[in-house]
Amino acid sequence: MSSPARHKSVKSVSEHWSSPGAFVLAGAGFAIGLKNIWLFPHHLALYGGSAFLLTYMFFLLALGVPLLMTQLMLGRLHGMSPVRGFALLASRARAPHYWRWLGAVAVAAGFLVLSYYNVVAGWLLAYAVRSLSGALSGLTSEATASIFIALIKDPEKQLFWHSLFVAMTFLVVARGVRYGIERVAQFAVPLIFLLLLLLVGYAAGTGSFVVGAGYFLRLDFSQMGVDGVLVAVGDAFFSLGLGFATFMTYGAYLPKQARLLKISLLVVLADLLAGLLAGFAIFPVLFAGGGLSTAGPGLVFQTLAAAFDSLPLGEVMRAMLFVLLVLIAWVSTIGLAEPVVAWGIDHSHRSRASVALRVGAATWLLGVIAILSLHPWAFSFSVFGMVRSLGLFDVLVTVTSFLMLPFVGIALAVFAGWLLRPDTARVHLGLRQPRYFRIWYWANRLLIPALLVALLFGVRLFL
Repeated sequence: MSSPARHKSVKSVSEHWSSPGAFVLAGAGFAIGLKNIWLFPHHLALYGGSAFLLTYMFFLLALGVPLLMTQLMLGRLHGMSPVRGFALLASRARAPHYWRWLGAVAVAAGFLVLSYYNVVAGWLLAYAVRSLSGALSGLTSEATASIFIALIKDPEKQLFWHSLFVAMTFLVVARGVRYGIERVAQFAVPLIFLLLLLLVGYAAGTGSFVVGAGYFLRLDFSQMGVDGVLVAVGDAFFSLGLGFATFMTYGAYLPKQARLLKISLLVVLADLLAGLLAGFAIFPVLFAGGGLSTAGPGLVFQTLAAAFDSLPLGEVMRAMLFVLLVLIAWVSTIGLAEPVVAWGIDHSHRSRASVALRVGAATWLLGVIAILSLHPWAFSFSVFGMVRSLGLFDVLVTVTSFLMLPFVGIALAVFAGWLLRPDTARVHLGLRQPRYFRIWYWANRLLIPALLVALLFGVRLFL
């Protein structure tokens, strides 16, 4: 039985998902991040098309589903914010004292990522407005590159868009789970898939659809190699956001009868489908009017921004693309913000609105510092043999994405597989078939830690 204090921390009456389906929408929205649009299709093209896709799908099932179930189970087990809840679980498991800080590390990683993710989301918001107003029409790839460089070197413009996006995020989180996060997910996630389908339909009419789709779906295992396998591991881990505290927090709001295997599979399927639709939408457009050499922000803000210009209705579809990206970023930042706000409520016992305001202000301030590091406060440093030149912005990216997040993933799997009592895990996972529990158990005990340790040694591939 849970004590009243346990429910007072996070699980008030309003802090439940209205249904497992509502969680699936929110979880899928968080998992469908920007990397699904600007990195996953590029990796398909770079590492042998369907050869990479099959490898990626294997790691989604072998790593993604079990680790997602672990996070949801741990969240539902403690029913609190990840900081206090994981400290309680570690104490009950009689784990060494340092294990009690794992929840805090996961929440801190999300807060740091949120600070610079909001900056990137601000860029997308600026481009969405410019696309809708026609300000990007008639520009060459070089001209769009100049516009992007001018934007990131203008702290005042970035400050406006960054501030607007922070406000968009925390106004939703301040309204709570059911009346904030859930309501946004209910309209944003279906709209994301609708826009992706419209972009795929448009790409099918460019005349380059067969060539573009064939290019990224060709089966060529000779291009995979060890690097391709590690990239597939990284894509399965990073695309689902499994190093953050988000799914632990979302899991704390799940009802006991929710079937964790089923909803985890649905979230993973949505993540995979979004990446595939992005590939079908992007590559035909690149073949018809752009290039294939870029990925990441350069693909979106430069190559694609110019590629649409030479195509029929290109101006409309470019605007649609940036609206899509804004929606994806919005649902992702909401998912990153919720664990920090949940911790603040748990720690301070203030109202959700008050905590959201304070966390939003802290996020905004760190984001401002990241903005200034792009130009006036920029400095260079070397990591993993690569030179990074964007100062604190690159420091935050490196420390979180390539150190903190894999560490959290490894630690969560080790805790679930080695320190948590198997009987406790079996009950709270709710797996009806013993063989499913054995697969989950040994994946967390051996496979997931081994894969993520290998990923730590291969993070240079993502720089």
